[in-house]
Amino acid sequence: MAIVLGPNRYGKAETRLVRVFRDDDTHCLTDFNVSIALSGDLAATHLTGDNAGVLPTDTMKNTVYAFAKEYGVGEPEEFGLLLAMHFVATQPQVRAAKVAIEAYGWERLGPHSFRRRGDFVRTAAVTVTIDQQQVVSGLRDLVLLNSTASEFRGFPRDRYTTLPETDDRILATAVDAKWRFLRTDIDWYESFTAAVEALTDGFVNTYSSSLQQTLFSMGSHVLETRPEIAEVRLALPNRHHYLVDLSPFDLANDNEVFIAGDRPYGLIEGTVSRDDAPEAHAEWYL
Repeated sequence: MAIVLGPNRYGKAETRLVRVFRDDDTHCLTDFNVSIALSGDLAATHLTGDNAGVLPTDTMKNTVYAFAKEYGVGEPEEFGLLLAMHFVATQPQVRAAKVAIEAYGWERLGPHSFRRRGDFVRTAAVTVTIDQQQVVSGLRDLVLLNSTASEFRGFPRDRYTTLPETDDRILATAVDAKWRFLRTDIDWYESFTAAVEALTDGFVNTYSSSLQQTLFSMGSHVLETRPEIAEVRLALPNRHHYLVDLSPFDLANDNEVFIAGDRPYGLIEGTVSRDDAPEAHAEWYL
């Protein structure tokens, strides 16, 4: 039996970056969490302990902060591309660089005052090799709820099935979405904003017979309105709401009072893509 080294990478995870732009009396604020992973000709450090090709992860952290000062910080996709291209261009042993960014939103309250937004976290993942670039945008924890226009019935039953059918239920989820681009010459802010609107429209305007149907509608709305996007991956936890039994209090519950369930929960996952979309250059799992 031979023992061999499989795929590997290393990097600096979760470098917290806050950049304040003080060009005039009205300040601007960017808040990122940056993770970097490099892969390539790195077998020696695993097999013999030779670190000649191992750029220190501390250097990666320093590069994030230096680039934030030298080049500024705009959209997360743009900043991720800048960092990833730098590591591939300057480190000959590096064949691929992946930069994943969480972007936290802040709402302006005044010229230099802000309030943290909590409606979702924006994400971006950039993978750069010597001859290819792949950008994936997304978000997580976008909580959506329809108080009606959802049902679930016609499902198979066995001896362990106790769930009753319903033709009127609350449908709620916390969206985790990622979408892969066909190109990189994009207005990242405009594209992201429009994609979020399309996702939301798909949720709001779909009469749902299942959360799976809603997932496909949400992804379809994105692809129908954003030609620069190749495919969309969605993970939708079903945040169950259960009717409270008010009969002990001689009260009727006409689909009005609910318990918001925590766990367990249904988890619906799927990909919606163009049939002519090219293959992804790199992994981009949910």
